[in-house]
Amino acid sequence: MYEKTFPNKRFKLTLQFLRKHIDKTTSILDLGVENPFSKIMISDGYSVKNTSGEDLDDNQSAIENSSADVVTAFEIFEHLLSPYEVLKSIKAEKIVVSVPLKLWFASAYRSKTDMRDRHYHEFEDWQLDWLLEKTGWIIKDRQKWTNPVNKLGFRPILRRFTPRYYIVYAEKASNINS
Repeated sequence: MYEKTFPNKRFKLTLQFLRKHIDKTTSILDLGVENPFSKIMISDGYSVKNTSGEDLDDNQSAIENSSADVVTAFEIFEHLLSPYEVLKSIKAEKIVVSVPLKLWFASAYRSKTDMRDRHYHEFEDWQLDWLLEKTGWIIKDRQKWTNPVNKLGFRPILRRFTPRYYIVYAEKASNINS
């Protein structure tokens, strides 16, 4: 299914990473409203519930009241002012997070028409790692990939070699020694 959707490389690699770490018998709370990738997870056999579009900076009740086994956050933390609060509120024992990486040759994404569609954070890998560790998560696996575009120019060439996406699988620190 993802082969016919944009961005197919990111969806394909994200699904491979998810399959590697998360069993299809577990329930997933996917942060953010239903989206193309949550539909891909469902069509692949995962049991997925999304949050309802509430501002997760101000209201973590959907996370706090969730009994999901796993929380996924695919390209959402960069839109939040305080991903720290969201990560601290998660009760699930496992998390899969992906973020766009900060690129030295491109400024942070900002939609000129949609005030909600902006990146407050674009992480370097160590920053996401530190955020996860500081909020009680132990990183078990990570992966990066590029986002090449079929255009001519200096930036498109750099995009072929510079990782753009970073994905992490982590478990709650309290769960490790249990």
